[in-house]
Amino acid sequence: MSTSTPTEPGVQALVIAPQWVGDAVMTEPLLRRLQARGERLTVAALPHIVPVYQAMPQVAQVVTLPFPRSGLQWQARRKLAHELAGQFGVAYVLPNSFKSALLPFLARIPKRIGYTGEARIGLLTQRLRNPPRTERPPMVAFYSALSGQAAVEHDRPQLRPDTAHSAAALQRFNLTPGGYVVLVPGAEYGSAKRWPTAHFAALAAQLRYSHSLPVVLLGAAKEIALCEAIALGAPHALNLAGQTSLGEAMALLGSARHVVSNDSGLMHLAAALGVRQTAIFGSSSPLHTPPLNARARVLWLKHDASYQPPLDCAPCFARECPLGHTRCLQDMKPSTVWAGMLEAV
Repeated sequence: MSTSTPTEPGVQALVIAPQWVGDAVMTEPLLRRLQARGERLTVAALPHIVPVYQAMPQVAQVVTLPFPRSGLQWQARRKLAHELAGQFGVAYVLPNSFKSALLPFLARIPKRIGYTGEARIGLLTQRLRNPPRTERPPMVAFYSALSGQAAVEHDRPQLRPDTAHSAAALQRFNLTPGGYVVLVPGAEYGSAKRWPTAHFAALAAQLRYSHSLPVVLLGAAKEIALCEAIALGAPHALNLAGQTSLGEAMALLGSARHVVSNDSGLMHLAAALGVRQTAIFGSSSPLHTPPLNARARVLWLKHDASYQPPLDCAPCFARECPLGHTRCLQDMKPSTVWAGMLEAV
C-alpha cells in the first residue's frame, strides 16, 4: 500500500465524485485544499450531484457522467476516457467502488489517488488504507486525507449557490427569505434514519400555532406520499416534494429561517449553507456524519444520559431497524425537537 503525496502546483486534476448528495457536500474541504495549493479542478459527477459542485467556487469545471448508478457501462466509460485522455496529471477517486476508478485508469491519468476499496490495486497508483468499519472517521476527514495533508480540525463544508438562481426559486414558490421553516422528513438510505411521520406533523402544527410560520416540506419524488401524510396533519404546510430541482432545493434551504431534518443529503446541504438547523439522528451517528455547521443543533437519544434503557443498539447503520422498533426515533418526541429548535443559534 502507498500513501497520498501532494501534487505539483498548477496540475490539472480530475475528481471522481461520490454518488450521494451528503457525501458530495463533505468533499468540499478537500477540494478547497486542492485548489488552494494550485490545482485546477474538474469534477466528474452523476447528473443528480452536479448542482452541489456547481455551488463550489473552487471547481473550475463539472463533467456530467452519462452513467446510471448501477452497472459497469464499459463502452460508455471507455468513450469518455478517450475524450479525457491527456488532459489531467492527477485524479482523485473519492468513491470506494471498482467502477469509479475505471475512468481515470482508462484515461491513462498518470497519478490516480484513492482508498484501497473494491479490488482496485491495479487501478490506483496511490492507495490509502480503508479504516475498519468499527472505526469510522468523520467523513470530511476521510475525504480530506486524500490530499496527503493532515486534517484540519473543525473544517466545515461551504457552498455558494448562484444568487440569481436562488432568488428565482423563491419567487417561483412565493416565499420570502427567512419567512418559512423547512422540514425534510425523508432519508434515501432507509427508514431507520427517518423520524416518524406523525412526529413531523405534530412539529409542523406547533410551528403554525407558536409562530404562524409557513412550513415547507422538501423531498424527492419518491417522498411525495410521505410529505402528503405530514401535510394531512398540518394543512398549512406547502408540500414541494418532487417539485424542485436540487438547485432549487438548495435555494429554499439556504433562505429558510430554520431547517429540521433527518441525517440526509439535504441536512448536509443546509449545514454547508450555514442555515439554522436541527438534525435528528437515529440509526446513524453524528460522530461520523454530523452537520458541520456552527448553527446546528444535533439530537440523538444515544447521547441522552436521561434516556432509559440506554440505546446499546445505536448506531447500527442499518437501513431498516434490525430489532423492529426504531426506538431511537420513535422516542424522540416532537416536544424535544421543538426545544432543540429554540436552542439552535
